[in-house]
Amino acid sequence: MAGHSKWKNIQNRKNAQDAKRGKVFQKLAKEIYVAAKMGGPDPSTNPSLRLVVEKAKAENMPNDNIGRAIDKATGNKDTEHYEEIVYEGYGPNGTAVMVMCLTDNKNRTATNVRVAFNKNGGNLGETGCVAYMFDRKGYLAIDRQDVTVDEDDMLLSVIEAGGEEMETSDEAFEIYTDPESFIEVKENLENQGFTFATAEITMVPQTYTHLEGEQAEKMQKMLEMLEDDDDVQEVYHNFSE
Repeated sequence: MAGHSKWKNIQNRKNAQDAKRGKVFQKLAKEIYVAAKMGGPDPSTNPSLRLVVEKAKAENMPNDNIGRAIDKATGNKDTEHYEEIVYEGYGPNGTAVMVMCLTDNKNRTATNVRVAFNKNGGNLGETGCVAYMFDRKGYLAIDRQDVTVDEDDMLLSVIEAGGEEMETSDEAFEIYTDPESFIEVKENLENQGFTFATAEITMVPQTYTHLEGEQAEKMQKMLEMLEDDDDVQEVYHNFSE
């Protein structure tokens, strides 16, 4: 993973999402709903809910919206049901793509995902066709504008907190953890006074596929179509420009 910063991808995605704030909140509300439905409404005893609530707060989602999503999941009148589905496939030049969805209509979601792939030089594959090319990791990003610590001291803090790896750029410190120890590492760093621009469990590609020109444009359009879909929660890929 070294040398391929997630930070730039995250910033590009955030800039695009700023123009679609309502859609972002809608997706987060769905994720909160599912987490609360599965593990209970108390973030202190439901790690999945705690992570997505923190993710929602990082996106400046109002507390009222978060509370409504939790209340809806625990209400007696609730009739909604979402299914988690993962689609795998290939973008231009064999780039690996994983699409995480929460949907109440599998046929609609499958059609929309397939169209996004087919329209942009890609194709859906079988389950497992690209998953082996990704590692599940905890990911923490610290904006360097928010801290005065240098790289050596930051690395020492990460090691003491239990982190596995750190990448440094002019803009950010990016920390990777074992997913099972993610919360512990996050809390250890918070106790040292650090705050995070991003904190999530993610899928990190083992290798990257470089695209340029028309292929890169098609890949970007495919990602935009997927991320704009209401049923798509996350898109992971190994595309590199």
